[in-house]
Parts: sequence; structure tokens; C-alpha cells
Amino acid sequence: MAQHFLLSRAAKTLSLATVFRMTDDQAEKTFRQVRWPETDGEPICPFCASDDAYDCRRPNGSARFRCRACAKDFTITSGTLFASHKLPLRMYLAAIAIFCNEVKGKSMLAMSRDLGLSYKAAFVLCHKLREAMALEMRGRTLGGEGETVEIDGAYFGGYSKPANQVENRRDRRLSENQTGKRRVVVIIRERDGNSLPAVFRSEKAATAFIKSHVAPGTVVNADEASSWDSLHAKFEMKRVNHSEAYSLDGACTNWAEEYFSRLRRAEVGIHHHISGPYLLRYAQEAAWREDSRRVANGEQVQRVAHLALAAKPSVDFSGYWQRHLAA
Repeated sequence: MAQHFLLSRAAKTLSLATVFRMTDDQAEKTFRQVRWPETDGEPICPFCASDDAYDCRRPNGSARFRCRACAKDFTITSGTLFASHKLPLRMYLAAIAIFCNEVKGKSMLAMSRDLGLSYKAAFVLCHKLREAMALEMRGRTLGGEGETVEIDGAYFGGYSKPANQVENRRDRRLSENQTGKRRVVVIIRERDGNSLPAVFRSEKAATAFIKSHVAPGTVVNADEASSWDSLHAKFEMKRVNHSEAYSLDGACTNWAEEYFSRLRRAEVGIHHHISGPYLLRYAQEAAWREDSRRVANGEQVQRVAHLALAAKPSVDFSGYWQRHLAA
């Protein structure tokens, strides 16, 4: 029997012990290499793109550079998801490593305990990492001529607690007995390829999204839900009735179901509750983890760090907890 990838030596190329043994200078060098790989870690001004900058450290020794072209100061994280950071760079590298090492997801409460942060700081940090992961999916088109993708949907959130006595209980499947917060995550997943999730009120509302993100000539596999009937006009469809079989006549949605298994286990076993406004972020995280399941953890950390340092400051989570002051 072949060894599972996660148990192999190839899967473990970075340990937390290595990260925590790093000095601040080593962490700084690592972030510089990730931020500016084209100049081998030499700083490039984020304001004017000049590579003529010199070291102008703060009195406490933290890294800062001054551009000779525009005379502006900047740091390794200026203009990125980690802009205006308060923690040492080594802590951010450790946070990325801890976050990537978890197979199903990382609880923000556990992250706050691991790093000695407040829950608020861990909450924002983890969501910024999810935002970085989502950048790989921006503008993604799946499939192609002769390729196969699978689509499926699963509902999350909007839990309605049943009444204590049987006579007072209502059928929670009916729309009039629901909270209105329930949303469906729709996944488009290539076989042996990438995934793309999105969140809608119903599966039927996802058809336009599917048509715009699946390339012409793709063979689409789906279940027998009537929501997917309109896709027959654009794609070659293979349907499977799950009340009869999981896979039949070459049609199956097992790859899509694997994705939902990971997302559902993250919801039930790690986070316990996923609020509607954040559901897309968790869905994107699960897609990234599923697509990267056979990538070494060191490479995963490198990818997430690169995405975070290549991104602009977060629109959703920069100053997230301070917004009540402006209300």
C-alpha cells in the first residue's frame, strides 16, 4: 500500500521549530527574498518603483528603507496585506506556517493561543491569509476542450434550532421556517486540477457564474438537481442520480464531494460556526487547501507569503475592529 503524501518526508520541508529558532535578521532576510525576488531581496520602492534605496532603520532596529528617487520611507510590508504591522516579522512567518500546516483549517482562538495574540488580532490575521489564498483564484477559468469539470452545491449556515417538544417542531426544509441566512457554496472543480468556489442564495443563481468561468468545450459533470438543466445549452453534460449511484456511466461528482467534505469538516470540527458574510473566505480557503493537498508545507508557506506581500492592503480587514469609531 502506497504511503499517504502527508506522511511522507516530501510533505514536511518546514517545521515550526525552524521558524521559531530564526533570528529577527533571518526572518527579515526571508521576507525580503519573498517580497523582492527579482532583485534578490534588494528593496524596491513601492511608490515610484525605483531600486535605488538605502537602509534607514528605525531607532528600535526594525527595517525601514528610504528611496533616493522620491525620498519616501517604506518597509518590507508597505503597501501589502501586512502593511502597518505591529508584530515582529518572525511572528508573521510563524503564523503562516501554523495556518498552512493545518489540514482542515485553523481556529482563530487556537491561533491566538499559539502566538500569544488577542483574539481580535488572530481573527484579522487569519482572514488576511484567506484573502491571500483567494488571490490565486482571481479571474480563474476552468476546463477546456476535452477537459472535465464537476459542479455541485452545498448549503451552510442559517441553523434553526428545533423546538423541544415534538408537537411544536416545524419542517425546517421549508423556506418560511428558515432564518434567511442560509447560503449555498457552489464549487467548480477540475479533475486533477484547480477549484473555484462561490456563494449564492440558491444553486440556480450560480448558472451564470458557471457559464462565465468554465471554458467552452468542457465536459461538465453534475447531479440530477434541476438547477443545472440550463447548462445543457452550452456544455456537454453528464448527470448522475445520487439516489441510485455515486458514479454511473462515467458520470460522477466525487471530486466536488471531496471539496465539500473538507469544508464541512472545517465548519463542524474547527470553526463550529461560519457566519454568512465570511462564508466565501472559508470556501476559498478550503479550495486552496484541497488544490494544494499534495504540495509540501514549505512550498505552501512560500506561496502564501508571496501572495500576501504581492497584494494590496486589505479592503475588508484593514482597521476592521476600529470601524465602530466612525459609525
